[in-house]
Amino acid sequence: MMRECWLTLDAQALLHNLTVMREHMPEAKLLAMVKADAYGHGIAQLAPLLADHADGLGVACMSEALALREQGVKGNITVMQGVFNADELAVARAQYLTLVVHSPEQLDLFENAESSRPLAVWLKINTGMNRLGFRPAQALMAWRRLGNCVGVHRLGIAAHFACADEPVLAMTDQQLGRFRALQQALSAEKGASVAGSLANSAGVLAWPEAADEWMRPGIALYGSSPFADRAAAEFDLRPVMTLRARVISVFTVPAGERVGYGASWLAERSTRIAVVSIGYGDGYPRHAPTGTPVLIAGQRYELVGRVSMDMITVKVDDRVSVGDEVVLWGQGLPVDEIASAAGTISYELFCRLTARVRRPSQPLDLAEAPMADAEAAHG
Repeated sequence: MMRECWLTLDAQALLHNLTVMREHMPEAKLLAMVKADAYGHGIAQLAPLLADHADGLGVACMSEALALREQGVKGNITVMQGVFNADELAVARAQYLTLVVHSPEQLDLFENAESSRPLAVWLKINTGMNRLGFRPAQALMAWRRLGNCVGVHRLGIAAHFACADEPVLAMTDQQLGRFRALQQALSAEKGASVAGSLANSAGVLAWPEAADEWMRPGIALYGSSPFADRAAAEFDLRPVMTLRARVISVFTVPAGERVGYGASWLAERSTRIAVVSIGYGDGYPRHAPTGTPVLIAGQRYELVGRVSMDMITVKVDDRVSVGDEVVLWGQGLPVDEIASAAGTISYELFCRLTARVRRPSQPLDLAEAPMADAEAAHG
């Protein structure tokens, strides 16, 4: 038996989660965020399906956008960090990409460009997160400069919430107030409403007043909750990814002996141990502590001892045998529970999976999803 560690992807869950997002903001267009390899799920596998059902795809940088175009995605692709030189701007125009402009240097690029090919642009507003964007006091001048640039044919404003996942904090209300005040001022100058985009996953789920022309959900599309204190199931979100491995050895550790690096776990009584074919070399979190759950044949068992590069050890019973499939997170075991146990967030768990984890080799399709899963499982 070859060592197995793989993930499966659920097309129905992905489209279900997209529908949940639309139900929360039914009037908004949906920009599905697929940056960082679709949050570790595989942009090549998920993007075609999302492109058919969302109103656009959002990426972080030009390399991600161009990879989508090479894959054959023809619709709206928005580059959230924009471009950083004249050559990139020319390529963005040629590929009909939508760009975010967040700095004076990017404004200069637009003003010095010679091409008149149409280009859609979002002006990024720093409403308090202090990461990217123009402060509201600077935004009116930046808006005017962009509006005078050749080829800019659709111009809106966008911002990003810093604390939308913590609704008790006042920060989101403050950011929303600053954004709406600027939007109103720009609309008055334009003589027509100015499109806006504010809501990330937490914004969509918890801040209905953040609804605007576009929403930008990310983590919720993949079935994870953006909130530390609210489970994905509360929002009817379903896991898209299930991470799986196999039991490769089962044995009994006598009472008084220890397991793993650092001899950190002590068997207080004779204990049956299963070794599972996954470790931090595959992206499983090294800091997952004793007690972190896994599923074997639908039953919950607990990790014991330290996570190794290639293996974990699990305390089991007589129902577990070599060759049994193990679920590390996904169907039946929320990724948010594993993230919490490991002291991190689901975003990191998804994004840190390595190339050693086998994935479906073909783009996900509603009719072919089970076949893709089987292919990933059996190589």
